[in-house]
Order: sequence, then C-alpha cells, then structure tokens
Amino acid sequence: MTQFRTPEEIEVDLGNHLKRLRIRKNLEQKALAAQAGVSLRSVRNLELGNGSSLRTLVLIVKALGRQSWFDTIAPLATVDPLMLTRQAQPRQRASKPRKKVENPTLPTNE
Repeated sequence: MTQFRTPEEIEVDLGNHLKRLRIRKNLEQKALAAQAGVSLRSVRNLELGNGSSLRTLVLIVKALGRQSWFDTIAPLATVDPLMLTRQAQPRQRASKPRKKVENPTLPTNE
C-alpha cells in the first residue's frame, strides 16, 4: 500500500520513474544533467533514490518536460463549497488555532 511506504521507498520509486522517463526520451544522464543545469552526480543520486535537493528534483522534472506533475501534488479547488452557501469574501490568511476552553462545571440543584 502506498500509505505505508517509507520515505526512502518513495524516493527510490520516484527515481525509477524519472529514470524510465529519461530513457524513453532517449537521454543519457550526462545530457539530462547538462540540460537541467545540475551535476551528473545529482542525476545519479536522484535516480537511485539516494536523496536529493528539492531544487534538483524541480530542475530535472522541468528538463524532462513534466513540470505539470507538480500541479497534481496539491491542486487548488476550483469551487469552494463554503462560498456557495453564503456571500463571504475568500480567505486572505490562515487563522490562529483557538485555545481550548475548559467547560466549567454546571451548578447542581441541591
């Protein structure tokens, strides 16, 4: 199951996907590195799932022409259900968490 994979397993799977895409595009690692503006070692590390920076991932994905992948990570909702129920302005910022208020004991009828 996807939800029980470790971060390391996800890195390896992502690296394998990127490697297959690079090969389908008939690019050698060295050519992809040059096109992305990263080192050959960075490409190798990313494809092997040995950890990489977010910047390297973005540059490689962009060089492979798949930057649309990032749109699927956290897509913005096109319709806000709350806006349909009332005439409210869209939120401009996140709110602070509310403090928990302990329930006072109710007076007993003695």
